This record gives sequence, structure tokens and C-alpha cells, in this order.
Amino acid sequence: MKIYSRKDVDRKALRGAKICVLGYGSQGRAHALNLKDSGYDVIVGARKGASWRKARRDGLPVAEPVKAATGADLVAMLAPDMAQAGLYKVIRTSLKPGATLLFAHGFNVHFGQIRPRKDLDVVLIAPKGPGGLVRRQYQQGRGVPCLIAVAQDATGKAHSKALAYADGIGGTRGGVLETTFAEETETDLFGEQAVLCGGATELVVKGFETLVEAGYQPEVAYYECLHELKLIVDLLHEGGLAKMHQFISETAKYGDLTRGPRIVDRGTKREMKKILQEIQSGKFARQWISENRRGRKKYDALIKKDLNHPIERVGRKLRARMPWLEQE
Repeated sequence: MKIYSRKDVDRKALRGAKICVLGYGSQGRAHALNLKDSGYDVIVGARKGASWRKARRDGLPVAEPVKAATGADLVAMLAPDMAQAGLYKVIRTSLKPGATLLFAHGFNVHFGQIRPRKDLDVVLIAPKGPGGLVRRQYQQGRGVPCLIAVAQDATGKAHSKALAYADGIGGTRGGVLETTFAEETETDLFGEQAVLCGGATELVVKGFETLVEAGYQPEVAYYECLHELKLIVDLLHEGGLAKMHQFISETAKYGDLTRGPRIVDRGTKREMKKILQEIQSGKFARQWISENRRGRKKYDALIKKDLNHPIERVGRKLRARMPWLEQE
């Protein structure tokens, strides 16, 4: 295992470089502003609309993607995953030889949706946190840890340039861990599906439903199964299992140790392994790509169903009484 810090950065690697950030969503905005504040020459590539206007309000130069990418030394592909393949086709011939193509997630390269020109450096800098956190941590003098990988090294300097970029967005303050495009992509998708998003939200919803179906007030069920989750996650984030056990009650600990394995059991782990196999084989990627090509009808229906669940109706009412949550 290799973790890089600020002392490992070759600051000459991107000195005087023109950096184009394609996409101005969560990650795009954070990367562009952090790079600008680190002294880099940054231009945002976006189509005219809300993102264009937001970048202009933030004081960044903006141009259509092809114009922004033309002559750039490094192009960061930070548009949504499903938009990147089409975007690369548009800018492909505008990239100069030896330029660096950088991704924050390896999906399109790993699953063959983008096949970069052989004369380009192709690298990955993946912050382990959402864009808003990447920006806030940077402003506070800290940094979100990042993963670094090189898929193609046309110039012999791909790794140095990627690490300098990570430093520019604050990643070396938190540590930059060496990985591969395959490992980053597959573990990221697994974490989202089985634990962080799919696993956690389904656990919350099923717990809420169990209490409500047993006759308890929906508001009490919401507080117990969703609202208080932040306390536990914060403890885990700050100090792992040890800090969580330090700050929860003895009764909570006993319940955790004796009942937790009954909820997340061997059957759950078997399903996790199936999910991982679907990711590794490319089955999930093919399904998601196909869903997009067919107009996202199933996806949109599932989102609508999720947001119409009673836990959301109760939650909106309760969160309205806690306006400070928007400031956290």
C-alpha cells in the first residue's frame, strides 16, 4: 500500500498548465474552485445554461466544451457518468498530443465506454467524498482523501501530473492512495449499492416500516431509524467501531453485538457477493447503460416510488422544524 502526501508532490508537473474542467456539478465545481485557489489556470467547459451561469458567478472563465478543451494540458472529465462517452467523442480531436485526460470515477474507461487516444495520459483522481465536502475541507485547510491510478502513460509523467492535480484540490492533505481503475470502479459501485446507499437506505426504510406496522408513531420511527443514524455514522467516521462503542450505552452495545448479526447475516453477505460479481462481470454496467439508452423509464419510476415513501412525507414535516439541518 502506498499513500502519498504533500511532500511527494512534484509541483513542476503542472506548473503553467491550462486545466479544463468539463462539467460543473458537485465534483466539477469543487475541483475547479480548489484548483483556482491553488493558483492554477482553470477554465470550465459547459453548455450554456444553469451550470454555465453558476461558473460565471463563481468567477471562473467558461466556454463550450470543445473550445475549453482545445489547447488544454489537462482535461478533467467531471460530467455525469452517462454523459462522458458522448462528451469525449465531441472533444476527442481537440485534445492536443500528450495532454492528460483525468477522471474522478473509472466507470467509462474500465467498462470500455471511452477508449482514449493512445497519445494521451489517462489518470484517475477520485476524492472519497462528495464535491461539497471536497470544497469545504479545502477551505478549512484540510482535504478529502483521494485515490490515484494511471491507465495510460503516454508521456512518462502521468503519475506526477495526477498527484499534482490531487494536491491542487486538497487531496494530499488527507492522503492519496494508489489503486487501479478497475479497483476504484468496482469497489465504488459495490460500496454505493451494498452499503452506503442501497444497503443503508433499505435498512432505514425497513426499520421504519417495521415500527409503523407494529403501531408506533411514524414520527417516532423516523427519529429512531433515520434521524439518529447521523450520530452513529459520525462516530464511525471519526474513530471507527472503537469510538462508536466508546460513546453508545452498554445496552446499545449488547444489542449491537447480539442482534446486529441477525439482521445482516450470511444471507446478506451472499447477496453482497452476488452484487459484487455483477459489477465485476460488467452486468450492472450493461444494465445501467441500457436503461439510459431506453430513456430511464424504470429508473424514473423507482425514484418516484422511493421519494413517495411515507418515511419521506414524515421526514419533510419533521425536518421543516429543524432549519439548521440545511447548514450542516
